[in-house]
Amino acid sequence: MGQTILEQEIREQPSVIQRLLDHERASVSRLAEDLRGKIDYVLIAGRGTSDNAARYAQYLLGAHNHLQVALATPSLYTTYSAPPSLKGALVVGISQSGRSPDIVAVVEEGQRQGRPTLVITNDPESPLAKAADHVVYLQAGPERAVAATKTYTASLATLMLISSYLAKDEAMLAQVSRLPALLQQTLDDIWERLPRVERYRYMSHCAVLGRGFNYATAFEIALKVKELTRTSAEPYSSADFLHGPVAMVREGFPVMVVAPSGPMLEDLCTLSQRLVESGAERIFISDHTELLSQAHLALPLPSGMPEWLSPAVAVVPGQLFGLALAQARGLSPDKPEGITKVTETW
Repeated sequence: MGQTILEQEIREQPSVIQRLLDHERASVSRLAEDLRGKIDYVLIAGRGTSDNAARYAQYLLGAHNHLQVALATPSLYTTYSAPPSLKGALVVGISQSGRSPDIVAVVEEGQRQGRPTLVITNDPESPLAKAADHVVYLQAGPERAVAATKTYTASLATLMLISSYLAKDEAMLAQVSRLPALLQQTLDDIWERLPRVERYRYMSHCAVLGRGFNYATAFEIALKVKELTRTSAEPYSSADFLHGPVAMVREGFPVMVVAPSGPMLEDLCTLSQRLVESGAERIFISDHTELLSQAHLALPLPSGMPEWLSPAVAVVPGQLFGLALAQARGLSPDKPEGITKVTETW
């Protein structure tokens, strides 16, 4: 079978992130200088994959920059014509295409209220980019597969740069520079394991769990599995999962757990032990050897990676899982039925 477009784009991610770091550092440094001391919180508008990048920003900018991050409700700006006060906000739009009218409306309202605006997009000539004070170009090149992969990891890397420059933290910047190599190592390690995904050919539903920085990763992996394989994949914080949804777990129930090293690992290991005891079908994404040994499908991550950096890497096994499962089911990974590359909502 020939290489699909989606596979090509997943494989491109190390070079995309390197190109982003090479070309956008200077502009991100300048925008950080311009924004420092002028904002009290951050409001982010995005849909789908971009909304998951915003979930990551909630943890990243909160932990490293002490900034509260809120997710916008675009319908208030369009359908209801009732935008809230944006006093003190940095208004951010994240969109691979920059063409969704509701996201544009949020950024335009930020401009109307005199607030600084920032757009992260793969199209610097898009309507969204033209509405903003600052634009960071994802440098991802054309993304032809319907399911977004390289624009997601590039969005996370952009947020990492913004956080690092706002914090004036050279150690963080040095860690971000490791991303291309970490991505390449993950791709190399996971690829040989993909034939084992055939085990899940008849899976109709699953839960995807993460916590902390990787709460967003659970959402993004679940989205990829839904888009590519028509599987009902439900994302949860591992903490929220224990507040009711854990009742779904029974013998053979598939659960994917994203658990890189960091402060959340102990909590996730405790939950994973409960999954073992209940006989759940376990798919673990981790660098923790003991945890991986308990998995039916172990998808390893590079060791020695700081947790805050891990979401851009931990999502890759999920992307590859979705690709392999789609192929096992005879589905097109490049053009899943029922969805289009650019979705315009109001």
